[in-house]
This record gives sequence, C-alpha cells and structure tokens, in this order.
Amino acid sequence: MNSVSTINAGRNDPCPCGSGRKYKHCHGAVSAAEPVHEAQSLINAANDLRAQGKPQDSVSMYRRALALEPRSAEAHNNLGNAFVELGKPAEAAVCYREALALGGDNAVILCNLGNTLRQLGSLEEALSCTRRSLALDPTLSMAHNNLGLVLAGLGQREQAVASYRQSLALNPNYVEALNNLGSLLRDLGERREALALCGRAVELDPRRAGSHGNLGHVLFELGQVEEAAVSFRRALALQPDSAALLTSLAAAQRMEGRGDQAEASCGAALAIDPGCVQALTLLGELQADRGRFAEAQQLFRRALAVDPGFPFTYWSITAHRRMTREDTGWLRGAQALLEKPLPLAHEISLRFALGKYFDDIGEYDDAFASYRQANELTKRYGRVYERATLTRRIDRLIGSFDAAFIRQGQAEGSASEVPVFVVGMPRSGTTLVEQILASHPAVFGAGELKFWGNAFAGFESAADEGDRVATMIPGMAREYLEHLGALAGSALRVIDKMPANFRYAGLIHAALPRARIIHMRRYPLDTCLSIYFHNFLNRGTYANDLDNLAHYYAEYVRLTDHWRAVLPAAALLEVPYEGLIADQEGWTRRMLEFVGLPWDARCLEFHQTDRVVITASKWQVRQKIHSGSAGRWRRYEKHVAPLRRLLELSRPESP
Repeated sequence: MNSVSTINAGRNDPCPCGSGRKYKHCHGAVSAAEPVHEAQSLINAANDLRAQGKPQDSVSMYRRALALEPRSAEAHNNLGNAFVELGKPAEAAVCYREALALGGDNAVILCNLGNTLRQLGSLEEALSCTRRSLALDPTLSMAHNNLGLVLAGLGQREQAVASYRQSLALNPNYVEALNNLGSLLRDLGERREALALCGRAVELDPRRAGSHGNLGHVLFELGQVEEAAVSFRRALALQPDSAALLTSLAAAQRMEGRGDQAEASCGAALAIDPGCVQALTLLGELQADRGRFAEAQQLFRRALAVDPGFPFTYWSITAHRRMTREDTGWLRGAQALLEKPLPLAHEISLRFALGKYFDDIGEYDDAFASYRQANELTKRYGRVYERATLTRRIDRLIGSFDAAFIRQGQAEGSASEVPVFVVGMPRSGTTLVEQILASHPAVFGAGELKFWGNAFAGFESAADEGDRVATMIPGMAREYLEHLGALAGSALRVIDKMPANFRYAGLIHAALPRARIIHMRRYPLDTCLSIYFHNFLNRGTYANDLDNLAHYYAEYVRLTDHWRAVLPAAALLEVPYEGLIADQEGWTRRMLEFVGLPWDARCLEFHQTDRVVITASKWQVRQKIHSGSAGRWRRYEKHVAPLRRLLELSRPESP
C-alpha cells in the first residue's frame, strides 16, 4: 500500500493572492487577485471531491484552477494525487515535477513524486526523491512508509522493515504503514507480529478491503482457515471486483473442503482478470484434487505463459507428475527466480520443487541439498520444536489413558460403528488407505478432520480443573457423529484419516468403543525422509530437522506401543505400508473385514475412484500400487545419519 499527501490552503492559511491577509478574511481587495481566489476555491472544491472518493470528477476542477492560476504548486500536486488514485502514475509524475519546478524542494511533493516513480519502476530515482524528502522533514511518517516500499522493491527487506517501524513510531495509527509492515513481516516469516499489525489496521479502519485481505493471508498461513475465509469475505464485501481477493477466498474454500465453491470463486476471478496467475494455478490444483492431472498441467502451463515469475506454479507442476531431464525450461525458470529476492514462502516452495525435480531425475545429492535448503529456510518462521515438551506430553498421555481409564470410558461411549480412524505418522500411507476404503460403495472418505485435537484440548483443560471428565465423553461422541452425518449422510462407514489422531486414540476409543482404528506403519527412515521432503509450512515444527524427526518418531512409537497394549485387539489394526504394497488384495480384505464390510473388488481399483483428495499424496493415490517408495532412504543413505538410531524400531517386514 502507498499514500500521497494533499497540499491544502486552509481558511486560516495566508491567502495566495499576496495580500498578506488570512484566506478567510481576504475578499480580493486587489482586483488582480480575483483569479487567485477563484482558483483556490476550485482547488478546495476539487479536494472535497477527492475526499468523497471522486478523483475523476476532481481532475477537471483542478485543471480549471490551473487555467486561472497555472503557477499553483498546490493544484499541480493535488492533481497528481488524483491521477495516483485513478491508477495513472505517469500523469501524476508530470504533475509533481511541475509542482517542484514552481515551488522548489518541498518534502511532501518530493515524497509524492518518489511514490509514483516507485510505481513506474524507477526505483533508484524514487529512492533519491524519498530520501531528499526526509532530509527536509525527518518527521514525515508518510515518507518513511514510502521509503519502506522503495527499499522492499529493491530487495532490501530488513531496511524496509526499519523504515516502516520509524513511520509507525511517528504515527502509531498509520494504517498504510501497519499493513505494509505486516505484509513484509509475513513474507519474512514473522507471522505472529504480522497478525497483530494487520489486526490493528482492521480495527483502525474496518472499511479498507486491503486490510481485511492482509489479515486473511496471515490467518491462512497460520492454519486458521475458517477465520481467513471470514476476512476474505469481508474484504470482498468492500471490493467485490478484486480477482486477487476472490482467489484468496478460493484457497480458503479449498482447504475447508468446499471444492465446488473454490472453483466458482476462481472462475469469478478469471472473469474479472483472465490473466490472474494465482487463480489459474489454484484452479489447476483444484483439478488435480479431483485426479484430473492433464487438465491441471494445462492450467499450470497457461499460468507460466502469463507470468513465468510466480513460484507456486513451479511447485504445482512438480507435485503432480514425474519430472524428466527434458524439463529444462522449467529448471531455468525456477533457478532464475531463485536469483531474485523472494518472499520466504515463495523461496521455500521453489527449493522443495527443485528437490522434487532432482529426485525424479536421479540426481540425489542435488535433491537432498535443495530439500535441506528448503527446510533450513522454514526455520526462519521462528517456531521451535521442543523435545522435552513432547516427551512430557507423551508421558502424560500414557499415564492418563491407562487400561483402567479405557475400561471405565467404554461404559460412557457411543455404540456407533460408523467412524473408522486411519492414523499414523504423516507420509505413512494414510491417504492411500483412505482412498482404498473410500472406493467401497458403503464408505465415505471425509479426509483430515480436526475434531479430536480440539476435543482433547477441552478434555485436558477439564481434567486440569478437576471436573469429572467422564461426563464429557458422551457429548463428544454425539457432537462428532452429528458432524460425520452432516458430511456423509447415511454412509455405513466414514473414514477420518487425520494422521495426528494417533495421539488421541485412547480418548477416541473411550468415546466410540465400537469404532475401528487403523494404524499405518511405515519403515521409519522412509517415513522421516518423506516428511523431510515435503513442505509442511512449518506447522509440524519437528519436520525440518532430521534430529528432531528422529526424536518425534521415537515418541510416536512409544505412544502407539502403549495403545497396542491397552486397547482391545478388536479396536486396533496395524497395517504395514510395505506389506500393503506387496499384497494389496490380502491387506485390503483384512481391512474391510476389520471395519465390518463385505469384499468389493472396486477397492483394488482405488486409483480410478472419483473423489477429491487435497493432501500431498493426491498424485500418488491416483497411481497403481508399486514398490518404488519402499526402501527409498537407501538413495540418500549418506545424508541421513541422524535417522539411523530409528533402525532398531523397524519391524521384521520392513525393507
């Protein structure tokens, strides 16, 4: 966001006619001053029109004033402001230069000129103008804000942050500076401070669409998708013709599982701006979610043709097909982008995309180097994995959900057999199992539901306060089953494949003792390496460091070993990923029998099932089962020393 400043001869200012009287007391005693008075009246009226949001109407009035008084620096400057508001920076720059020629160096006019030069891409001249403005008036908060915009455009992001902070030190309620600093900090990975700044901007001026949009972007990146969607809708209520805001809303709708609505929002964005590269790329992702990979790649190619500088398109291309050495154009484009200053999220996505490219073509050292760079960059988000905290948490789960609790809870829970939980580490095959089971006509695949993480937080809080937690269990079961009913209607079985539910298996069994839990196990080194090779947006803080991954995996094993010991055998089935890909039919029959469903051969053709999948495995689960991912870690054996301690945790059937 940028800002310009109006020069306004108020009624208490000296009259520009030269009489020496205040403007409100001067009645044009000198006849030669009458055109000056009339010009000033026209300028004031034009200023009022701009204040009412009518810059186009103000232009003709400023020009009438200049016809009467062509040497009015005020009229030239304010006409320039009108052109800025109309999106005509070239015309604005002409006006500001004329104002400077007439009135000499003026901090406000120099600041305004610098702002338009930045919009025109003349960043070095913009930098010079803005610094001259600040030399004349170091207290001009607008100039500090605009200097931040110029510095950010030059890639000097840390210096830009300092300029925005100085602007806010001079004017803490400067909405443009709050938004600019918040957006830049988001780009740098400082999401928590960005959230506070963008929230403050919305509080100060809730009628700004851009402020709501900025807040929505921070919320989205923090994983608060529903809150982000609310912000985007508020922004669109103020600016309904924004293709960018419609695309942002579509991204939130997609993550909420509202694929049809997301496609409609992308379509609306492209109707406004057919060249909206963000909408084209997201529409491609939506096609890929449905397994329409050819259509997705066509959209990605269109997006690159429109704008070869949008990093997420490069990532999308790699995510949904196997790259080859013939993809030299893709490689050149990705590497060229990495030579420029990029927002942190963009650089991370490109590094992960390069890792995927090099892995696909068999250049494993280059692949690992790219993945390592990507993961090191995610550490800039500032979220730290605390090993001791997780260990204490697992200790508490094991101590609280012992065999006695499980027996007591069973009496309180629901008898429903509808829910089927698929749990395990990320990248362990949970999406594959959901896709196989959801290919059965009696099964609905609900994806990754967040219910039990929130339910456990409430349960744990009640326990800390000494409440009788057992009384909460029936209510949890009812609420969850109502949620499944709203999603799946009358389906006999509904798959909830949130991997992290392995933490809450004890609570889930207490609430739903007849529900079935399928625990996917995959060879630890393959699991951890696959996690390391995927962009989890720093939401899994353990995922960007091999030592932390080894610790997390060991704690996961400790907890799941506990569940195996205390849960009834009829409630928990462990499925080895390697066993499933070696004997698809045998393990599919066992899983269907376990959840109480008859055999259906369509489960063997799971890759043809028409359903939406938005996890990172959506391309893999549309392919026939193959053994290529088993033992993958051996390609990277010399890079994974921190994971070797996990070898003792592997099972006999592991590679």
